[in-house]
Amino acid sequence: MTTQLQSAEQLSATTLLRFATAGSVDDGKSTLVGRLLHDSKSILTDQLEAVEQASLNRGQEAPDLALLTDGLRAEREQGITIDVAYRYFATTRRRFILADTPGHVQYTRNMVTGASTAELAVVLVDARNGVVEQTRRHAAVAALLRVPHVVLAVNKMDLVDYAEPVFASIAEEFTAYAASLGVPEITAIPISALAGDNVVEPSAHMDWYGGPTVLEHLETVPVSHDLTACHARFPVQYVIRPQSAEHPDYRGYAGQIAAGVFRVGEAVSVLPSGRTTTITGIDALGESVDIAWAPQSVTIRLADDIDISRGDLIAPADDSPAVTRDVEATVCHVADQPLSVGQRVLIKHTTRTVKAIVKDIPSRLTLDDLSQHPAPGQLVANDIGRVVVRTAEPLALDAYADSRRTGSFLLIDPADGTTLSAGMAGASFAAVAAPAADDDAEWDF
Repeated sequence: MTTQLQSAEQLSATTLLRFATAGSVDDGKSTLVGRLLHDSKSILTDQLEAVEQASLNRGQEAPDLALLTDGLRAEREQGITIDVAYRYFATTRRRFILADTPGHVQYTRNMVTGASTAELAVVLVDARNGVVEQTRRHAAVAALLRVPHVVLAVNKMDLVDYAEPVFASIAEEFTAYAASLGVPEITAIPISALAGDNVVEPSAHMDWYGGPTVLEHLETVPVSHDLTACHARFPVQYVIRPQSAEHPDYRGYAGQIAAGVFRVGEAVSVLPSGRTTTITGIDALGESVDIAWAPQSVTIRLADDIDISRGDLIAPADDSPAVTRDVEATVCHVADQPLSVGQRVLIKHTTRTVKAIVKDIPSRLTLDDLSQHPAPGQLVANDIGRVVVRTAEPLALDAYADSRRTGSFLLIDPADGTTLSAGMAGASFAAVAAPAADDDAEWDF
């Protein structure tokens, strides 16, 4: 099989879409991903030959395309996905980073990892089973992580005779549930990943469906959320002081612009100190520029010699985030060891890491019915709950609903550096969900 080749110029002209797949066990996530890669000619010849040989060794006549992503031995033995599998591919219209996430409830943390940076989530449903508990869990996680686009892929339509009423019933139920969580956009597509119906090519068996195929939707869904329109944020990563004969007085603050636009002459605040100054210069790729925007990596020069170090945040003087030592957030606990009230942790926010203590765990979220279990005392692996963390030093945090970049953080074990929990500052989706609004208008994606 020939591999579709593209020039560097073509790839640089296309946009990038990060998306994740989710669904219950045996709903066909890995098969869908394999079919997507196979039919879009994104598989190398030796990869396909390896899959064909592995399929023959298992007594299968046709290649099992799920093996393209299920790479762990335990995954192939059990026929399930355990870890997050990342795949990179491209078409003439767009580049893709795909995260194939597990379906088991005990791997909820893996789905959170895969979907945390996704701009779109594909939730699979078996047409024979309809919307089940795990489907609702994945919809809830997507809403919690503020994933702006959700695709409902009703799979295995070939096993229900491609019946339109079956698809319509599932699509109606899921759309109503996801909309109630505040998911801003839901697209339902009937498919058969095994047979290839509506994955890359339109199905000849479902002439009643006039919408896009999965690949067509992935190629055309708008992902041009303008980071330059968001609150400007610049976490300082490194202070540059060459003190050389050529640059005796140069002092620059290097990092990646998380969101927004910075301009020479603009008044800015340095947080958490709150000191104000003016931008006198911006250096990008070795040249001085008058303006820079996210996600560029630049060096900013300031008018005053303020005490600034790694972890400080530069923001517009009239649009700075609140500085606090009491962080209220929703977290997904990803470590095997529990997170308990009174536990000492490190909190890593952008480039800043400070000591902290878990003051309270007010509730644990039950994803089955979205109920809150009050005062659980601790969170264990895969739990999602509300926490209150007291930090030793102030942090400049945005709400996660406003910015996925500067509203997220990690809780880390200070003893061995293990990541304990992934946090989202501010209210959870349950507190802000609205069934019919443009709530995504100000989300920072």
